[in-house]
This record gives sequence, C-alpha cells and structure tokens, in this order.
Amino acid sequence: MNNQDNQKALEQLARERINRTKKFYNHLLVYAIGVAIYVSKTYFGAPLNFLPIKYINEFVMWFWTFCLVVQGVRLFFTEKVFGYNWEQKRVNKIMEKEKSANQKWE
Repeated sequence: MNNQDNQKALEQLARERINRTKKFYNHLLVYAIGVAIYVSKTYFGAPLNFLPIKYINEFVMWFWTFCLVVQGVRLFFTEKVFGYNWEQKRVNKIMEKEKSANQKWE
C-alpha cells in the first residue's frame, strides 16, 4: 500500500468521524429543545397542543433519551475502544488481503 492510498483512507475515516460527531451534536441540540418543550408542557402547563408538539409525552422522551444515549455510546465509547489505531490496523489488514488476493490472480 502506498502512502497516498493510506492518506486517502485516513482522510475518509476522519470525514466519517467528523460527520458522525456533527450529527450527534445536532441531535443533542434538537433533544434539548424537545426537553424544554416537554418540561414547559408538563410542569408549567404551557398550552402547546399543536400537531407535532402535542405528541411529546413521557414515553416519547424516554425513547428519545434512550436513542440519544445509544448514539453517544456508539460515537464516543467505540471511539475509545475502536479508535484511530484500531481502524488503521483494520484498513491496513484489509488492503493487504486485497493486495495478496490480486497478486494470486496475476
């Protein structure tokens, strides 16, 4: 594997990681807005009963919290366990396997 292929693979991994982190923070922002709406409806009696907001209840908030936690664990925990070094080793291993498979047929 040459250095340019390695650089492209690293760049692709970095772009994917940045994209996942960006999506998580966007989801976290929307979740914070949802929590504010839920709290204002439930505890302060705000009359927010129009179409999409009237369906924000306790079940929806528990489910949404669970989904956000799962997304955060997948993003940050797997980043610690399966971080850059692990990904780099896997990419190198797969590329070496492909290279040896191509050499067998030549």
